[in-house]
Amino acid sequence: MSEIAVEPRRILVFDTTLRDGEQSPGVALTVESKLAIARSLERLGVDIIEAGFPAASRGDLDSVQRVARELRVATVCALARTHAGDIEAAARALDGAANGRIHTFIATSRIHMERKLHLTPDEVLERAVQAVRLARGFVDDVEFSAEDAGRSDPEFLSRIFTAVIEAGATTINIPDTVGYTQPTEFGGLIRALYATTPALAGVIVSVHCHDDLGLAVANTLAGVEAGATQVEGCINGIGERAGNAALEEVIMALHTRPGYYNAMTSINTRELYRASRLVSRLTGMAVQANKAIVGDNAFAHEAGIHQDGVLKARETYEIMNAEMVGREAAVLVLGKHSGRAAFRKALTDLGYALDDTAVNTVFSRFKDLADRKGAVNAEEIRALVDTDGTAPTGFALDKLQVVSGTHLTAMATVTLSGPNGPSTDSGTGDGPVDAALNAVSRASGIDAILESYRIAALSSGRDAAAEVSVRVRVGDRSYPGTGIATDVVEASTRAWLNAVNASGQVGATPREPADVLGAV
Repeated sequence: MSEIAVEPRRILVFDTTLRDGEQSPGVALTVESKLAIARSLERLGVDIIEAGFPAASRGDLDSVQRVARELRVATVCALARTHAGDIEAAARALDGAANGRIHTFIATSRIHMERKLHLTPDEVLERAVQAVRLARGFVDDVEFSAEDAGRSDPEFLSRIFTAVIEAGATTINIPDTVGYTQPTEFGGLIRALYATTPALAGVIVSVHCHDDLGLAVANTLAGVEAGATQVEGCINGIGERAGNAALEEVIMALHTRPGYYNAMTSINTRELYRASRLVSRLTGMAVQANKAIVGDNAFAHEAGIHQDGVLKARETYEIMNAEMVGREAAVLVLGKHSGRAAFRKALTDLGYALDDTAVNTVFSRFKDLADRKGAVNAEEIRALVDTDGTAPTGFALDKLQVVSGTHLTAMATVTLSGPNGPSTDSGTGDGPVDAALNAVSRASGIDAILESYRIAALSSGRDAAAEVSVRVRVGDRSYPGTGIATDVVEASTRAWLNAVNASGQVGATPREPADVLGAV
């Protein structure tokens, strides 16, 4: 298709990082983490934020309610099956929302209806209509999804969509739930449904694609080409199984090729990288280096021919630049002699709007880091802001001392401040990190097992700050944590404490240290 000069259509962006994204195996977000992500998504300009599945648990209901009561611009959406109890829970969670949407769904493919629901098509249609009518009694904005639409009979989809629109649905979602369809097939399905279902012309038509065959973004864009007016996905493409369509990729495809798709969004693309990093930190899910848009190598040029071209004209090898997605190419240098005014200006340049209390808290951490390494770059400042205050109050690291060597058993002593006052204890281990975490386990009185451990340098050079990301199991659940310091052992200890604090567990009696590194 050639580039065309036509007024672009407005495409709504529906983010489900807090619902479908949290269903990623091993991810369990705290309410505070969900609020932090929701705020980031609203800054990004997301139109609809699916905050959770209120009927799943009391915790999910509470977190949706907290998000709904805080956000004033984005529409907050709650998921519900076609059960009266689910829809009523969603309505309670949305009480107080400035803009609320109930999203109800039921499976429409033959295999799902016969094997999972044990219902006939007529029974499925009746349930869908009843659910939409009930939801419309609570809110004016109701989305209906035909689960596994990609493998459903198009004629039945036309019937059920016509019926639920008549019942009050304002958005119709057509998902490729299992990532089975190919782009030409999926685009063809959307076109066919527009042709056979006149009622679709009066509502928003949405697409929600999974990545089982690596086609979620391609299918989503095929849906937009075919006329869809809403796209659904998750930041970094996280979600069930292989994940959802990566919203940052869909958004930048539309932003970079508006003439091709005849479409645009209201997204502030400069917030994409910040949102990506925040989601990665709070979920504990790393972003691969060669990931489009937000990966470490997305705007890196190593080949000599590429470097030569970029130096002569960036557009030779960059169809978009780092600044477009919030990755400033200019070097930001701040150090231990920098004052609050310069630091606040740096925060503003990076897109942060913090109150005085938050600025003072992060500034204190910045000064500690600058005292150790001198110059602090933009990525390190982002990390300081995005990891501040994301876990509930609990234990904090006051002192850490480690002795280690090639022929020594590593030993560590820590002092923690906690709910019951300061606590000091020691531990040994296979290395300095193992020893430090065992000491923290004893001092906190919390038995926890380290499930994963990842370390990354936030800049180049020997004085680079280290960002350590861990996933820690406490009881039958696991929690992510992140720590930043110029010392790897300290960063590891802070990450461990961040995760343990997120668990909400406070031990009163010191215990023998668990084998914290046993799972790595």
